[in-house]
Amino acid sequence: MSISIFSQGRDLNPWVKALKAERPELDVRIYPDDQPREDVTFALAWNHPLGAFTEYPNLKCISSLGAGVDHILKDPAIPEPVQITRIKDENLTSDMANFTMALVLNHLRDLHQYKAAEHERNWEPLRYRRNEEVTVGVMGIGTLGTEVARRLSSIGFRVTGWANSPKQLGSIKVYAGAAELDAFLATANVLICLLPLTPETANILNKETFQKLPQNAYVINVARGEHLVDEDLLEMIEAGHLAGASLDVFREEPLPKNHPFWAHPRIHVTPHIASVTNPESAVGQILENYDRLRNGEPLLNLVSRIKGY
Repeated sequence: MSISIFSQGRDLNPWVKALKAERPELDVRIYPDDQPREDVTFALAWNHPLGAFTEYPNLKCISSLGAGVDHILKDPAIPEPVQITRIKDENLTSDMANFTMALVLNHLRDLHQYKAAEHERNWEPLRYRRNEEVTVGVMGIGTLGTEVARRLSSIGFRVTGWANSPKQLGSIKVYAGAAELDAFLATANVLICLLPLTPETANILNKETFQKLPQNAYVINVARGEHLVDEDLLEMIEAGHLAGASLDVFREEPLPKNHPFWAHPRIHVTPHIASVTNPESAVGQILENYDRLRNGEPLLNLVSRIKGY
């Protein structure tokens, strides 16, 4: 049984090194130099070439190299019997919560505007709101969204959540389903998108959604670029309904040099760095699933192809 790693435009040697450090005897290969492919039963993937997995007759499991799996599920050629798993890493979760909190506080205390004022030597204090005066709405109450909501609540923000199905999150109210989306949006001074990317959630950050937010609401997208309709965001900012946005994910990455987001004074761009998988901390659960596969046991963090997460 061999493991093959698939990813375009990424240095995969740290993954090989981390796996070998734990299991020196493990046969780890990197696509496309992974012949003979009949030996490969387990794959690690991030943005693999579509259709590549059809060349592996004995493949049993594909594990995402991160928390997201949309990059795998978009490949219609993956054989039906192949199981798909994802990584659940406490470091990933903590990194996402820290980064998202920083974006919320950056907006609330106008640090982005002060940086622009600094270049102009403009000494003009701005009025700010305190945490307890702001409602943050978190779209997507999975592992990442739950921790983001709890962290923000712990520092005094009013926090609500929105999920596909009803969930309990202590004192944090979680709205559920399409029927409760409007009520959720109506009070969100800051809207954070942490949804999985599915056919139902694609393009959900659109003009109709933005119009249901309070005046001067702020949008943060740390999920997937395909959640956001770029033109609608620009229109609603220019119309004065949205105060601005912080974006860490984009439809095309790297973000093209001529994209209007780069130069917009009220849009904060970061290069998809909210939380990055650390191979050393993730290989333990990958190897556990590898062992479970060999022993015919149920896999951890299994993904539903129907739900998309």
